Amino acid sequence: MTERLDKHILKNGMVLLGEPMEAVESVAFVCMLPGGAARLPDGCCGAGSVIDDWIFRGAGDRNSRQLGDALDGLGLHRASSVGSSHITFGAALEAENLPQALDLYADIILEPHLKKDQFELARQLAIDGVHALDDDPRQKVMLKLREQFYPSPLGRSTLGNIDELTALTAKSTRAIIKGNFNLSETIFAVAGKYDFDAIAGQMENLFETGRKKLLEPVTFGAKSSEYTHIHNDGAQVHIGLMTETVKPTDEDYYNAMVAVSVLSGGMSARLFTEVREKRGLCYAIGARYHGLKDAAGVMCYAGTTPENGQKTLDVIIGEFNRLSEGISEEEIQRAKVGLKSSLILQSESSSSRAGGIAGDYYMFGRVRNLDEIKNKVEATSVDSVLGFLRNNKFQDFTVVTIGPKCLK
Repeated sequence: MTERLDKHILKNGMVLLGEPMEAVESVAFVCMLPGGAARLPDGCCGAGSVIDDWIFRGAGDRNSRQLGDALDGLGLHRASSVGSSHITFGAALEAENLPQALDLYADIILEPHLKKDQFELARQLAIDGVHALDDDPRQKVMLKLREQFYPSPLGRSTLGNIDELTALTAKSTRAIIKGNFNLSETIFAVAGKYDFDAIAGQMENLFETGRKKLLEPVTFGAKSSEYTHIHNDGAQVHIGLMTETVKPTDEDYYNAMVAVSVLSGGMSARLFTEVREKRGLCYAIGARYHGLKDAAGVMCYAGTTPENGQKTLDVIIGEFNRLSEGISEEEIQRAKVGLKSSLILQSESSSSRAGGIAGDYYMFGRVRNLDEIKNKVEATSVDSVLGFLRNNKFQDFTVVTIGPKCLK
């Protein structure tokens, strides 16, 4: 797989990355700004969700309607997200429209109007999003699980909570934007059909300040309780479970990924087979690796009934523990095929590649070659995965449940 990485760093420290994809006529870009949930001041949980909406309500010389019309007129497929470390804005579009899109996003990032009446609308939408979790207990239990598992503030909810959103003001949110939209720690990545020299020149004109300023590192607090129950008088029990594992930068990262895939990489994986198919304990189950720069875990979800809740939890923990006792060559090969298939699918999407190279640069300080990832996965074996599991046992589980009664 032949790949080329384009890279340019502005004088203020902003990093520009690019990966050309010769077979496409589209282009995608992402801009990662260091304003994620963990970077928010105490008492402002959910401000990222408000900001994600507010800055698009007018920027530069365009009001909210005009800006929306301009973005839609370029045929952008927009995407944005709030993570633990960053707020990310991006879009996919026809390659010829990229220069105009970058001009618009520069206005959005550098010159948002941030009007008070528009703030109230953005805040109410964020509050509505938190209320909507009552209708989506699966998402609710996993958000709470990350909050309980990671040391504060790494697990802080990206959606927010009602009390802190209600207390949030336009003035305090403007201050967060001013303090956290720091170009010196911003990563911009593009993938698809583009002219990188032209992009670098345009980005210099738009974003170069000459001033380099780094944010203070996040200070970590303690973890929360090992078990949290949220009472809900319903006919379902939602179980979230998480246990510590190696970070993405660890040399055993690929062994961890294969181990998790053996545990939950499809309908023939351990959890689906043992918990759902053989015992019929739950209607939904799955686990995945969840990694941040400073911590990582394996997270698992199961949806079941109150009468099966305790047994479901017990069997899940049993399967986590049993994994280090033995894994077959067939399971390893199946897991490796699944991981490489996902990698190939992601490599064919310009949006996925733009997000991937930006995330890699933040996490590793470099961009991993797709062949490198593929080879690292292929190099794992029964012995290497079992060696990892025996030296990094899954234990000390953090559990969150939503349902009519607590579990033990």
